[in-house]
Amino acid sequence: MPSRFFKISTPCRVLSLACALSLCCHGAAYASDAGSSATAGAVEHLSIDARAPGRPFPHFWEAMFGSGRALLALRANYQRDLTTMRSATAIGYVRFHGILDDDVGLAAGNKALFYDKPSAARSPYNFSYVDQIYDALLAHGVRPFVELDFMPKALAADPDMLQSFSYHPNTSPPRSYAAWDRLIRALARHLVARYGVEEVAQWYFEVWNEPNLDFWSGVPRQKTYFELYDHTARDLKSVSPRLRVGGPATAQAAWVSAFLAHVAEAGAPIDFVSTHVYANDTAENVFGTHEKVGRRTMVCRAVRKVHQEIERSPYPHLPLIMSEFNASYANEPDVTDTPYMGPWMASTIAQCDGLAQAMSYWTFSDVFEEGGVARSPFYGGFGLIAEDDIPKASFNVFSLLHKLGNVRMNTTARSALITRTPGGDLAIALWNYAPPDGTGPRYTPPPATRLLRTFDLTIRGISPSASATLWRVDDRHGNVLQAYDAMGRPAWPTPAQITMLKRAGQLSPPERTRLNQGRIQVQVPQHGLALLQIETQ
Repeated sequence: MPSRFFKISTPCRVLSLACALSLCCHGAAYASDAGSSATAGAVEHLSIDARAPGRPFPHFWEAMFGSGRALLALRANYQRDLTTMRSATAIGYVRFHGILDDDVGLAAGNKALFYDKPSAARSPYNFSYVDQIYDALLAHGVRPFVELDFMPKALAADPDMLQSFSYHPNTSPPRSYAAWDRLIRALARHLVARYGVEEVAQWYFEVWNEPNLDFWSGVPRQKTYFELYDHTARDLKSVSPRLRVGGPATAQAAWVSAFLAHVAEAGAPIDFVSTHVYANDTAENVFGTHEKVGRRTMVCRAVRKVHQEIERSPYPHLPLIMSEFNASYANEPDVTDTPYMGPWMASTIAQCDGLAQAMSYWTFSDVFEEGGVARSPFYGGFGLIAEDDIPKASFNVFSLLHKLGNVRMNTTARSALITRTPGGDLAIALWNYAPPDGTGPRYTPPPATRLLRTFDLTIRGISPSASATLWRVDDRHGNVLQAYDAMGRPAWPTPAQITMLKRAGQLSPPERTRLNQGRIQVQVPQHGLALLQIETQ
């Protein structure tokens, strides 16, 4: 993740939420626990032909996820969270920092790596933890997206060039590119020998992480990173031309045009483009302008910029992988811990469709230590699953969006995704976007009532009384914070409280109903996401 933020704070005590939501055909009601009805917002009318043609809709937002550094993959709670992710999403790849870090041990403390001709008596490399890490991923049915970093101390031009994350990775260029080349070739040969080229050819190898920030200390940054990329890409391809390599893995969607121009001039291998963006990045950093770009549109506007840069490059058909994105690069409890993530994610998916092959949400789990050990289960962490295996509202958001079909149908509605499943049913996401309740390191309690958006759907081409199922994530559905608030937001929940929070964080049971003369109304509160599935047979 970007190094712009490292602070972890303890959220304050807040009042419990008080609101309820129900579905009916013509006339759903939303009222507070106090009995007063919220003022209804605008009605959005959608007319849907269930048999209309559509276009392919690959689930690009759930094929890959980020996670804490490499060594954490050996922890039991990390692996439990990975199992949970596999049960609810289409996760196929995991990306993390630090596979070359000294705590993984690949090249730790071996002074022989300094020299251009190390002794051939025995390998200077130790693959023990590397193997355990990748074995664990593959055993869970996911493949590595191999982020090649950071610099082993034994290879570093400056062993004291440490970044400020709690585990202090080394950001130095290599002291000797001959030694770096040997390391990368040895790693690639080992992986191919252990897992087979047919398997490893399905992985991705990304050179470094965010070299335009303080994760890379070469001077000048861009030129020295390009040198690192050229060596690394050629090293990988020397082991097998089938290994996929890419970059520049930059923050703020930077350097892509310059990177592709360099690769073309140098003749370096390239199989994909990767870069990062967060919804609270600034327009000045991403676009070089002084405009205000909102959190709802920042990510996909940046993705479109990079997509267009690739189209104008010597490699117009390269895949684009946004190997990090999220609604915030900071720990903002009102953002990543809350149901706000439902409308934000749904809107992001709708806007980014067709622009990237994959987008890797940062991160799937709060087994994560970049800012140190967390002091609360809900501090605005990036993960979908909080510590102690507690699912957040954002996890349930991904569970709902997983239910979308693989064919997208046209609509002019800004807050709806209409899809068809492989079985022919309709799967429709409906949401009510509003900005977060607050931003910063402390949680702001939501209002007792939320303004509603009413969706009035008319469905043609199926039975006028077809069965429908509705799932929700909002303040009162699939939102563990409601129970956490009622507990007084303890920083260190007891085992009994953890059990209660796990139960409270589960996705709420679905509501089942039928169309009424081909129509159905759904009301969604601000920060709410609904997933409506309509049977067509």
